[in-house]
Amino acid sequence: MSIEVGSKLQGKVTGITHFGAFVELPEGITGLVHISEVADNYVKDINEHLKVGDQVEVKVINVEKNGKIGLSIRKAKDQPPQSQSHSKSQSHLHQQRPRHNNRGNSPRNKEDFESKMSRFLKDSEDRLSSLKRNTESKRGGRGARRG
Repeated sequence: MSIEVGSKLQGKVTGITHFGAFVELPEGITGLVHISEVADNYVKDINEHLKVGDQVEVKVINVEKNGKIGLSIRKAKDQPPQSQSHSKSQSHLHQQRPRHNNRGNSPRNKEDFESKMSRFLKDSEDRLSSLKRNTESKRGGRGARRG
């Protein structure tokens, strides 16, 4: 049984690091499940998801020439949960669009933006001129002597 990209295998977690988990596959071959491939959501601490000795189903996502095997637990799961999350993200986009489009159409919002921008530019110019004055006065004495 050769390890090929795309195949799903059962394995045993043999080690855990801050960046992922090592999983022993059939025939004693070891692969790495990167922390980003453990779960569909963000994983801050891998120890909350896996422990040494756990039996896991993994999908082979890459096999490098030097023998390193990249594995994924989240891609080994069946497809329906992913399609649900996909449709969920699409409905999320539909909810966002109207709010985004209405935001810039109001004349009041346009005035607010322009006044904020002009106030920002004025503050920025004031800070820049004050910074230039301070650095020029500090350079004057010492810079000339170094020569």
